[in-house]
Amino acid sequence: MANNTFVQLEQYRRKVAALEQKLTQQKKRLAQLPGKMGFKSMSDFIAALQSITVAPKAVKVAGKAKKTRKRAKITAEVIAKVKALVVKNKTGNEIAKEVGISLPSVGNIKKKLGLVRAKK
Repeated sequence: MANNTFVQLEQYRRKVAALEQKLTQQKKRLAQLPGKMGFKSMSDFIAALQSITVAPKAVKVAGKAKKTRKRAKITAEVIAKVKALVVKNKTGNEIAKEVGISLPSVGNIKKKLGLVRAKK
C-alpha cells in the first residue's frame, strides 16, 4: 500500500515538473510577442491592445440594443394616487398607465392597502 502511494507521488511530481516546464516556455513566448509584433516594449503592446478593445456596453446583441426601463419610485404620493383611482373603480391597467408604474406594482400597492378582493 505504501509502495503504491510512493509510485503515485512520483507520477504527480513528474506531471508537476512537466507543467512547470510548459509554463516557462509559455512565459518566454509571451515575453517575445511584443517584439514579433513590432512594438518596443510590453507596455506599448498592452496600450495598443487596450486601444482596440470594444467596451462591453457598446456591443449590440443580434443587431438590437436592449432598452432598459428605469424603476419607478413608489412614493406616498404614488400610493395615494393608486388608492384614489381604485376608489373610482379604475382597472389595474388604467391605473398603471395613468400613474406610470407597472401592473404588478399596482397589485402590490393594492395588497398593501388591503384593497384586494379575496379569492373565492
